Amino acid sequence: MMLTLWIVWAVLTIIVITLAIYRKLAANKEDDYVHLSEGEANIISQQVTVAQKLEKIDTWGKTLTIVDVAYLVVLLSVVCYNAWHTSLESMQ
Repeated sequence: MMLTLWIVWAVLTIIVITLAIYRKLAANKEDDYVHLSEGEANIISQQVTVAQKLEKIDTWGKTLTIVDVAYLVVLLSVVCYNAWHTSLESMQ
């Protein structure tokens, strides 16, 4: 049972890391300059598209990171509780 919980945490962590790498690759297309002229309308729309994509990735990344850390805290709490409970049983 505990092995399954650790595997779930590992998979969740791999997903968070993969999402961070994907965000890094998606950010390579980001243009850091502000384009304002009419002739750059195509570039402006590309900037908006990339910014929206990065915003979605960031939202998922933050959410999954919080879930991953919370899951780890609960998992470590269960491990500590089981160790404490086992030590009490061995004393009796």
